[in-house]
Amino acid sequence: MNGLELARGFYEQFGKPMLEAGFSDLLPYLAIGFVGSGSEHYGFDDEVSRDHDFEPGFCIFLPGEDVIDRRRAFQLERAYAKLPKEFGGVSRLPISPVGGNRNGIFRTAEFYQNAVGSSDGTLSIHQWLCLPDYALAEAVNGEVFCDEYGEFTRIRDSLARMPEDMKCKRLAGNLLLMAQSGQYNFVRCLRHGEPEAAQLACNVFVSASLKVIFLLHDRYMPYYKWCFRALRSLDSEADLADKLSFLLSGDNHDAINAEIKYDTIEEIASHIIDILQNRNLTDAVCGDLEKHAYSVNDRIIDSSVRNLHILAAINESINQ
Repeated sequence: MNGLELARGFYEQFGKPMLEAGFSDLLPYLAIGFVGSGSEHYGFDDEVSRDHDFEPGFCIFLPGEDVIDRRRAFQLERAYAKLPKEFGGVSRLPISPVGGNRNGIFRTAEFYQNAVGSSDGTLSIHQWLCLPDYALAEAVNGEVFCDEYGEFTRIRDSLARMPEDMKCKRLAGNLLLMAQSGQYNFVRCLRHGEPEAAQLACNVFVSASLKVIFLLHDRYMPYYKWCFRALRSLDSEADLADKLSFLLSGDNHDAINAEIKYDTIEEIASHIIDILQNRNLTDAVCGDLEKHAYSVNDRIIDSSVRNLHILAAINESINQ
């Protein structure tokens, strides 16, 4: 039983009856689910994941105090704390008096403020460009079991898909990084006799490629340690995951192996260019990712976004 199954089962067996018995007046205003940080909210948890923050539990999201006041919220917190201390052979964690628990009672506005810096999900251009992918992923992952009131789901839905201009800006920047690191600098580093620098170029290429492919699938890339697992869960991308894995693990000291790595870089570039062209995201008709990067940037409708530096949406500081 993974974390999501554990949460759903715990809610159905104990949480739902508790709410129906003692808080029926609040039920029309509550959103209940299992959302946030941690591998369990993606379905990626395993035995290793259980060494910290793993427990039977779920989230109850409340609207503002004008709808549910502090007194009722406190009563709900106490009732949640009194739920069984074990479920499915897994013990619950102690509730921290200073917060930090992943499950329990939350105000919807506070959850989204902590997740993306906006209590109602409205993001500025700067926020869309600068928020890391994993932060957006954590705001919309997991599962909402019920939400009659609809506030939580409305915000969740507004964040689930990145605006097209913002997606194009992120695509353009990462395509340019792919071109510079993989198609250009990898070989140059090898010619300089610097296999370590070549590997750093590979790492940048892989990171940018991952972000591009998730953007093209309209998905937010999760935290780096889960990104390959998430990539392999995408339709038709298992082969791409294997190629990217080879770029990370293959040895650059062997000339034949290095040549295979460069060929792999070009295969990945060709795959991504095919998707860009099939989606009418680029007008370029070559194998040079840099030209496709600028073509994608030219597709941005909002001139204030289009005219920003092409790397404006790149969160990392990378020396080219």
